[in-house]
Amino acid sequence: MEDVTNSRTFSDAKKVLAFALKSTSAADKIKFYDSWASNYDQDVEIVEYRAPQLAVQSLVRHFPEERSNIQVLDVACGTGLVAAQLNKYGFGIIHGIDGSKTMLEQAKGKGLYQDLKQCMMGNEPLPVLTASYDAVIIVGALSEGHLPCSVIPELCRVTKPGGYICMTTRTNTSNITYWRQLQGMLKQLEQQGLWEQVDVQQVNEWMKAVSEEESTGSPYISGIIYLYKKCTLRQSQQT
Repeated sequence: MEDVTNSRTFSDAKKVLAFALKSTSAADKIKFYDSWASNYDQDVEIVEYRAPQLAVQSLVRHFPEERSNIQVLDVACGTGLVAAQLNKYGFGIIHGIDGSKTMLEQAKGKGLYQDLKQCMMGNEPLPVLTASYDAVIIVGALSEGHLPCSVIPELCRVTKPGGYICMTTRTNTSNITYWRQLQGMLKQLEQQGLWEQVDVQQVNEWMKAVSEEESTGSPYISGIIYLYKKCTLRQSQQT
């Protein structure tokens, strides 16, 4: 029998990642991820995609004690790469939301989530009660051609006061416009007294470049991790 785990090449991964980073309609993007689900984990490993690991490590530093009862919402959870990292560091209650049914099926098969929901994020509110989670994490989906920056207030809404929101985006050339819009939204919510920035980590080697334009000077593209803490009611009233 053929060893499927070693059947994908960098050329295969490069081709599909280049399409994934293009701007398309939400419906077309879901269809694309449905078709990619079975090869997703292999392809992102080939391009050395480090965001799930680095984002969870950023979050871990703010939960130094027992983590088995910490409730985490993994938004745009995909096949469960973030959940695998959360599980590695002892987080015991992990819920996931994604727009792709097939990606959710892959995530369910890993047995790391206690709850999984399908949601067309960006088109509808998160199917979660306000102030439900100790931490909310979104890795990879805040970028050009994926979720609009308008989803960010929803991430804050479903986080408990005093809880943390971890977000990532790419800082490479093709995502610069989106990154600027994202920075504006993050600052706006901070000015409104909804959260405060506690950490920013810039990463030079985010993943291997998948276009000739992006690979000039370095084989990798860059990214960034933001960590915010939701303000308590008292803090909000003081701002």
